[in-house]
Amino acid sequence: MIVSALLTSVGINTALCVLFFTLYSILRKQPSNYKVYIPRLLAEGASRTTPFNLKLLIPSPDWVAKAWSLTEEQLFSSSGLDALVFMRLITFSLKIFAFAGVIGIFVLLPVNCWGNQLQDIDILDFPGNSLDVFTISNVNSGSNWLWVHFFAVYAVSAFTCFQLHHEYKYIASKRISYFYSSKPQPHQFTVLVHSIPTSLSCSISDSVERFFKELYPSTYLSHVVIRRTNKIQALMSKSKNLYKRIAQLRANRTQQKYKHGGGVLGLFESKDSLIDHYGKKLEDIEEDVRLKQAEASLIAEEARAAFVFFKSRYAAATAFHLQPSVNPTQWITEPAPQPHDVYWPFFSESFMKQWISKLVVIVVCILFTILFLIPVVIVQGLTNLKQLEVLFPFLKSILAVKFVTQVITGYLPSLILQMSLKLVPPVMGFLSSIQGYISHSDIEMSASKKVQWFTVWNVFFATVFSGSVFHQVYIILDLKEITGQLAVAVPAQDGQAFHRNYFR
Repeated sequence: MIVSALLTSVGINTALCVLFFTLYSILRKQPSNYKVYIPRLLAEGASRTTPFNLKLLIPSPDWVAKAWSLTEEQLFSSSGLDALVFMRLITFSLKIFAFAGVIGIFVLLPVNCWGNQLQDIDILDFPGNSLDVFTISNVNSGSNWLWVHFFAVYAVSAFTCFQLHHEYKYIASKRISYFYSSKPQPHQFTVLVHSIPTSLSCSISDSVERFFKELYPSTYLSHVVIRRTNKIQALMSKSKNLYKRIAQLRANRTQQKYKHGGGVLGLFESKDSLIDHYGKKLEDIEEDVRLKQAEASLIAEEARAAFVFFKSRYAAATAFHLQPSVNPTQWITEPAPQPHDVYWPFFSESFMKQWISKLVVIVVCILFTILFLIPVVIVQGLTNLKQLEVLFPFLKSILAVKFVTQVITGYLPSLILQMSLKLVPPVMGFLSSIQGYISHSDIEMSASKKVQWFTVWNVFFATVFSGSVFHQVYIILDLKEITGQLAVAVPAQDGQAFHRNYFR
């Protein structure tokens, strides 16, 4: 990449950052967006309405200073533990970036600039020079200055590890203190058991009660067997949608009329009557859910899973960590998720089906990662204009324009790569949802791990490999050099075949 392309990319990204900061500073002050930006304050009873003022339409950067002026205690009390961890993550990243920047600018850059390539630089045309003169490639071969790079890598790695250890201890202590200060939750006394073996002589409920009473006679409390109730889940989903609509109607005090089939002349209905209409629907759904639950307790099919309740959190943790059966595919225990976090589709699946689904998802993730090399190769190719001209000759006239060249080599590759990476989290989330997890949090954690490994492979490894592959394709398509390449490659392959056939 040349210097002018880098400066063009920096300029475009800086302009976008200023634009986004400006839009945020305006949108956050609009009363209609309070439910997005300050939901916690609204839940605590803050005012939803604000009189119109011109200051609402003028961007102001004072929120940045206020955000950084908060102490950790104030941030924890106002926004919770998640916000505190997020801010610690930002400060951790800034520390690493600052330390690595100081090492790079004041140590590595002077070492790299002492190489021989600087003699060929045209100072008058500095923006047209390549950035390679500022990298390790400018250090003379065999020079002892290479040790400076090694020590710099060790220093940055050691500083990063130290900061990671410090942040891990701090966040872990905060989580432990938050756990001890919070009230006990029902799911902390509960263990989920699935892959329960079936028997013709007794039901699944009787098997669970007999099994856990024998293992934990003093701490076992009760259990609930999970039943297949798809109709109840459909009703619950419908009720959630109606509840969201009612919440939106109550939150929006400015809109007075809504389209509905039963209002004045069958076209409009007032907001209050529409809320009453949805409220009656919720009451009907609630009654249907009670009837379906009563039917399910009597005739619904039992799944091979159950929630087992204990008298103490220690007993539940002990039941989870100790293997309850000699057969590892039966009586599988895991911590019970919170009620709102339960993901029901895989509760009734056997151990083998869950294991097969996980194996299939792993294979699909690997194939998806390999196929994603296509946009990575394209992005890598955009940084080399000579290779683009060989592969796509019709672009020569366009690439002759200097500004177009700077945009293509400096900004377009990162834009294409980032737009392509936007597809990764939804795909990984879908794959994790069919992997056999029984809670939304486990699905999100699994998807996050997949995205992390995907990013590490494609950003740190695939980009380098794709650059080498693209360079080899460029050599193969160069007809002037293909004869020489064949003259070197064919005898080498013949020699390897002779060695395999006669000297193995």
